[in-house]
Amino acid sequence: MLALVVAVVGLSAAFVIAPGWLASDGSTGRFAGEPQLAAALRRSFADYWGSGDRTLSPDLQRLADYWSRYHVAKGVIASLLLIAFVLLGVLLWRAFRQSGGRGRARRAGLAAASGLAAVLALFSSAVVMANAQGAVAPFASLMPLLVDHAAGTEFAGTLDQVRAADASGVAGSMPPALQTMTDDFARYHVAMVVIAGVAAVVLAALAVTCWRRFAHARSAERGVWAGFGVVAALSLFAVLAVAAANATTAADPAPAFAAFLNGGW
Repeated sequence: MLALVVAVVGLSAAFVIAPGWLASDGSTGRFAGEPQLAAALRRSFADYWGSGDRTLSPDLQRLADYWSRYHVAKGVIASLLLIAFVLLGVLLWRAFRQSGGRGRARRAGLAAASGLAAVLALFSSAVVMANAQGAVAPFASLMPLLVDHAAGTEFAGTLDQVRAADASGVAGSMPPALQTMTDDFARYHVAMVVIAGVAAVVLAALAVTCWRRFAHARSAERGVWAGFGVVAALSLFAVLAVAAANATTAADPAPAFAAFLNGGW
């Protein structure tokens, strides 16, 4: 169990520190922080917007590839954290069951620790989902950096042009770059529909298992299984809501994309 705790601490640190290093290559290097990445993105996007092409420019494609690798690295580390939390929860649960009637405080502590591990596993799952979405549609995932804090910068003029084109254009007549942005925005939401659908199946199975265990558990364990079942059911409803919201946006991305361009991301 100690090894798992050490692994969790190490992976948590790696989640913050390692992705930038792992995503770097000779063409993009490593960005010191979000402001540096945003500055490079805005320069590349301004050139891309002015080119009139639909295909991403080489510089912008390199940034999108970097961002995809960044999300892959974060997703892998979050997946390892998920596995560690699940294993830790299983060990704590076994310790709880084997404790018998010895020490009510100890049993309560083991049950609470097992529940905390389960909650952290769910949180890690959400992080995996978000990073999988970013890896599938990295350009759309980068777009908030174009909009956030753009007012008063040299990029504000370019962003105003994008907003004006989006407000006046219709499908088939909008600038090629804007069509690419809209398509990737839709792809970003389609990705979450698929990811959330998979998560919903897993959570539904988990909720059913927990309530079945609750029905056949000893009295001392029923409260814990009920708690697990409630958390699994609430998480299932939340994931289904996320899937429905993203499906609605993917089916008609134009209004949501216009809201995003005006700061409603």
